[in-house]
Amino acid sequence: MDINDLRSLFTVLVIILFAGIVWWAYSAKQKEPFDEAAKSVLDDDAPEPGKGAGQQHN
Repeated sequence: MDINDLRSLFTVLVIILFAGIVWWAYSAKQKEPFDEAAKSVLDDDAPEPGKGAGQQHN
């Protein structure tokens, strides 16, 4: 087994890993958590103007 065989094997493994990640991301089981995460950006948890992250809220 030479270096080119190892490179080919690594390429195949990376393609399989990529396909697995794509399958996981687009599976129906992940739709609800991803939709919730997408909508959480729009939640009204923004700090008040003029209040920094390290300052106390009165």
